[in-house]
Amino acid sequence: MIIDMASRLFFAPGPGRVSMDELARELGMSKKTIYLQFPDKHSLMTAVLDRQFETIEATLAAAAEGSEGEFGERVRRFLIAAGDELGRIGAAQLATGRGDALLRQHVEQRIDEVIYRRLDELFRDGHRRGLLSAPPRLLGEITRGAVERLLNSQLPRELNATAADLLRTTIDTVLYGAIRPDNEQEAHR
Repeated sequence: MIIDMASRLFFAPGPGRVSMDELARELGMSKKTIYLQFPDKHSLMTAVLDRQFETIEATLAAAAEGSEGEFGERVRRFLIAAGDELGRIGAAQLATGRGDALLRQHVEQRIDEVIYRRLDELFRDGHRRGLLSAPPRLLGEITRGAVERLLNSQLPRELNATAADLLRTTIDTVLYGAIRPDNEQEAHR
């Protein structure tokens, strides 16, 4: 119950700073009761983020492992889902400036574990199957840079688009140039 309410308050649109007093008031309990479960705000925020990343991981697993569609479409669905999910929780802002250093480090670690590890697996799978013309590590680095840059950039606002919209365009522009057409796949085998 505490994590659910903290998630709603911490990730609600607006200024972003929520005090433990506000959380206690919303829950109808004392701060002392909250502190019995979570020794400090940092541990509560870590628990909130971990829950969010569990949800993100399930969403991304479904996007990456969907059996329907070709490899390029699977990668595209995965990256769009990743951009949407990270944008929704403001992970880039958390990782690059908001909050304390330990919390930023935790967010960066979870992004690496949940998103980039799975993306690297997806690219390695495509490479093993002869579907990629570029090394998987290179594609991983290029994509990682694009995702992080778009989530932290003012460009979406300037172009009146979401980071996810621009990520779709980036994927179509950069990634599809690395995926071999069907006739080249046969020749590679």
